[in-house]
Amino acid sequence: MRIGQLAQLSGKTARTLHFYEELGLLRPSSRTAGGFRQYSEQAVVRIRWIERLQEIGFSLPEIQDFMARLGEHDQGPAAMTQLSAFYQDKLAETEARLARLSALRHDLAASIDYLNGCRTCDPLTPRQACAACDAPHHDGPAPTMVSAVHTS
Repeated sequence: MRIGQLAQLSGKTARTLHFYEELGLLRPSSRTAGGFRQYSEQAVVRIRWIERLQEIGFSLPEIQDFMARLGEHDQGPAAMTQLSAFYQDKLAETEARLARLSALRHDLAASIDYLNGCRTCDPLTPRQACAACDAPHHDGPAPTMVSAVHTS
């Protein structure tokens, strides 16, 4: 397929695909007699892989560097060992990020629950009074994401 077809299939622009080529992340499988780049179905797989790496936090230069290091191995097992280590590192980072996001989710939910209790307060209560709220509709102190709003 030509670059336009690949762009359409991958959801990327032709310029992005050319940039991937400049970085050495994507290569045409062949060229037509007129010099047009031809890509195989594997190019779509490669583009999806690049997208996934970006989703887990890699920049394009980091992917380029990784690909260069991976290409230094002549034997498949050595390259696969490096790829496995690479994925293990990223899995550990992803799990740590998920733990942080889970804690944030919990903080947000607790804040929303706390703030929902504020709906029973007198609507004319000054905002400054909320910082020391001990109304019975709250089971405990304000969560940090609420109490921090009232600090100076």
